Amino acid sequence: MEESVKAALGFVEAYREKLGIGRMDPAMYSPLALAYIGDGVYEIMIRAKVLSRGNMQVNKMHKKSTSLVKAQTQAHMIRLLEPELTDEELAVFKRGRNAKSVTAAKNATIIDYRMATGLEALVGYLYLSERFERLAELISYGLEKIGET
Repeated sequence: MEESVKAALGFVEAYREKLGIGRMDPAMYSPLALAYIGDGVYEIMIRAKVLSRGNMQVNKMHKKSTSLVKAQTQAHMIRLLEPELTDEELAVFKRGRNAKSVTAAKNATIIDYRMATGLEALVGYLYLSERFERLAELISYGLEKIGET
């Protein structure tokens, strides 16, 4: 197992123990709940990637991160990733994409917003399933495909 995946698993085990959180079955959550946790997981992955590029002004890091977490970029990424998804992953993505949210897109088209919600649901699903290696593989490949390696 890759070292970063082992570290992620160690982190998850530590915070669950300290916060009294048991294992969570992703099948028990709605697509929007998966997108809720997936949004946070995706953002921390992107922030870590931006930070890894070296020390720079925080404002520049924020602008770069924001450009990668916005709905338009996420929608573009999932369109490129779709052919790489397993049947199970595709089903999770589609459930997230098709979920009816009460929130409206602020700075995105409704199509991009829904596609981004689907990506976030997939990220949340993989995270809760503890498939960290697959999650890292997909996001890394997606960043590569959109020219952000």
